[in-house]
Amino acid sequence: MGRILALDFGQKRTGVAVTDELRIIASGLTTVPTNELIPFLIHYLKEENVDELVVGEPKQMNNQPSESEAHITPFLKQLSDNFPNLKVIRQDERFTSKMAFQSMLDGGLKKKQRRNKGLIDEISATIILQDYLKRI
Repeated sequence: MGRILALDFGQKRTGVAVTDELRIIASGLTTVPTNELIPFLIHYLKEENVDELVVGEPKQMNNQPSESEAHITPFLKQLSDNFPNLKVIRQDERFTSKMAFQSMLDGGLKKKQRRNKGLIDEISATIILQDYLKRI
């Protein structure tokens, strides 16, 4: 059984999280500039056994897609073109950035560390992955 990789897709950078091989624990992996995401995934998927890719699905409170979904749709096409055999799942990502920031506060990170938007994206990807693991 392969790992599950999760993405908190953003226009500038994308947070990445991954499970262990048993798919029990979700851990933050890194943050990648979005324009380098496909090459990053090509390299990572060559090195690691990944069966599923979870991509955050931004929604508004009324369950309609948010404006950022327009940026994710072309990326999903790139994913299917580059990785036709990779299962791609969408996971609601509402409130993940707020939850990530709160976890940084709860973890006692200093103000300077909490300003690291890349870290927020990585933690958000981890939350997306944890939510997906609870769902399956």
